[in-house]
Amino acid sequence: MTLRLIFLLVTLLALDVYAFQAIRSWLSPYKATARRIGYAVYWGLSLLAFTFLLLNVLEIVDGWGKNAQLIVRVSLFLFWVCKLPIILLLGIDDLRRGISWLANRISPVTERDTSRSRFMAKTALIAGGVPLATLTYGIVRNAYRYRRFATDVPVKNLPAGLEGFKIVQISDMHSGSWTRSEPLKNAVAMINAEEADVVCFTGDLVNSEADEIVPFIDIFKNVKGKYGVFSILGNHDYGTYHDWGFPKGSEEEKAAIAANMERLYGHHAALGWDLLRDENRILDVNGHKIGILGVENWGSAFRFPRKADLPKATAGTDACDCKVLLSHDPTHWDAKIRPGYPDIDLTLSGHTHGFQFGIEIPGFKWSPAQYLYKQWAGLYKEGDQHLYVNRGLGFLGYPGRVGILPEISVLTLRKA
Repeated sequence: MTLRLIFLLVTLLALDVYAFQAIRSWLSPYKATARRIGYAVYWGLSLLAFTFLLLNVLEIVDGWGKNAQLIVRVSLFLFWVCKLPIILLLGIDDLRRGISWLANRISPVTERDTSRSRFMAKTALIAGGVPLATLTYGIVRNAYRYRRFATDVPVKNLPAGLEGFKIVQISDMHSGSWTRSEPLKNAVAMINAEEADVVCFTGDLVNSEADEIVPFIDIFKNVKGKYGVFSILGNHDYGTYHDWGFPKGSEEEKAAIAANMERLYGHHAALGWDLLRDENRILDVNGHKIGILGVENWGSAFRFPRKADLPKATAGTDACDCKVLLSHDPTHWDAKIRPGYPDIDLTLSGHTHGFQFGIEIPGFKWSPAQYLYKQWAGLYKEGDQHLYVNRGLGFLGYPGRVGILPEISVLTLRKA
């Protein structure tokens, strides 16, 4: 741990020294006093960032309030992320200078400029300001800026009595990341304004610890659906990402995780949500049967839990006129659901968050999520089956969103 920490500190310091070349080049025409002030500001911020980093590594920050922790970690994130484009452009300029220097050595007939380009230094600083401004805006403006996504889902052989059946889906609340309550009331108001037949939550209620949701239970217990609110677990809900203070795999750790899970089950009950753990509920709607099925987490990547029991979840649903499956990870759809269960009409997933970063305009969407997930946001169709991937209501890691806003999905069943 000590060697890794030393290596991290040395690497970050080297990056700071390298990025400083842009500051020095930019300030070079100014008077000595102005240069000294600029240098002092740069290295003062760097010293503050290293102090925050050490406080975080030493877990001193863990004893602070949630808002203070957020400020520290966001500051660290933004401080070094904004250095990356600066370093990239300086590297390009240094490559140019190196080639010029080498060319002069080989063929000194033509004079070539190998000095640091002040224009490139200024460009690098501007480029560093772009992610700083964008990511800051994503935190301040977009973290709780809920967006309604409405989609009709065509279902083959859907009975007339189920035409127009409305599902509101929310996912990936990650309540341990929230520092504000008032915007969450707006989210609940938006959900209830839909007057949905059912509301479905598709996993990751918390980051790791069950009690993260406790401050928000009184808000989200007001979520209503005509036939109920149904929920499942996501990979974060199992508590395996948390350090419980015991050796990995020990009986003590297993007991702590089991106790955490019991508390989480209780919190779902306190919310009034019907938690589906490889089980189903068959609803009688206008004389027709619609099955709401829910499974434990299953992801194609081995780092995620593989707990889902589809045979158990689908048991007794043969007579259903329509089946809707809640499965947190969208990779489950191609890997297991479509090949083995062609009678599942609609699968609802979350998990990807749309990476909380990307571009969405009418007719076009892009996110780094698409390089990891074939289905990462919105509605997908294969044959007669559909998958809807919710972009998430909360956030994890980066406490904001850029381009990919938090989502409340409104899905209406229509006859294909």
